[in-house]
Amino acid sequence: MTAIARAVVDRLAFYQEMGVDTLRAGAAHGDMLRTPTDAVGHFSKPQGRAEETPPADGGPADGSPAHSSPADGNMLRTPTDAVAHFSKPQGRAEETPPADGSPADSNMLRTPTDAVAHFSKPQGRAEGIPPADGGAFRIAAPTSLSTMREEMGDCQRCKLCSGRTNIVFGSGAPDAALMFVGEGPGEDEDRQGLPFVGKAGQLLTRMIVAMGLSRERVYIANIVKCRPPNNRNPQPDEIAACQPFLYRQIQAIRPKIICALGTFSAQTLLQTKQPISALRGRFHDGAIVAPGLPGMQVMPTFHPAYLLRSPGEKKKVWEDLQQIMQALGPSPPPEKP
Repeated sequence: MTAIARAVVDRLAFYQEMGVDTLRAGAAHGDMLRTPTDAVGHFSKPQGRAEETPPADGGPADGSPAHSSPADGNMLRTPTDAVAHFSKPQGRAEETPPADGSPADSNMLRTPTDAVAHFSKPQGRAEGIPPADGGAFRIAAPTSLSTMREEMGDCQRCKLCSGRTNIVFGSGAPDAALMFVGEGPGEDEDRQGLPFVGKAGQLLTRMIVAMGLSRERVYIANIVKCRPPNNRNPQPDEIAACQPFLYRQIQAIRPKIICALGTFSAQTLLQTKQPISALRGRFHDGAIVAPGLPGMQVMPTFHPAYLLRSPGEKKKVWEDLQQIMQALGPSPPPEKP
């Protein structure tokens, strides 16, 4: 079976699994795939996106992050820009100072600037767990993902380190236009050191393929990098310890869209207590997640693990994914084997 035929079969199988009428399924844009014939035609024809649908901001036409978009003077184009951006007074501390000097809202770190201030000042770490190097935890300017992983080392920054097998840092394209952020690793992920490889991960993979993408062309990470015991929910101190690394991943990847999978991912990224059912179905401004990346959007949706328990919600997730597809634009055809 050719790569094109396999992509068609996988996508139609996903439509059936999600309970979507294949005659009405497909991308929510002009290249809607209504039948297998349409799908073959979509993936077979020369796309020529740059000539057909040039982006409004003059950025890349292939759905990749607009790293060099001229639309905003605050764009962090280089590590030097990033250092200057995060070093200059941001104004947030003066605008909404927490009463006790700590980040507002149950120690939630709203921006990388908060993370710098919070982890740089002497704290004595309430949990009694010092950073891995014994010194103050500092967030660095955006750097490569591989360097970031080296800096994380054998992380001991929160109590999750005591029960983990592997740190699950993340995987995928370092310049992905679409980034998925889940809640935390499960048993399979902890064993393999890779995100979303269990049953929920297999469903996520089918979702990605149905969008005309692949795991190699997106980036997948979690709010916390180590498995919580017995797959319990991440706790605030654990989220706070991992959050600076997640912010740095986002700054390094510079995605156009983040798909927040599940309650803890959406609430952490958007700094809200609203339930996922109220957050999903629409884009949210990503400025609170990554200042300096204008135009980035966050789409919350249900976690794949929840869909395995509640298959009736799959249609809603597909609606959310279609909005992402619309915003990203048509995908290039799959590579030939």
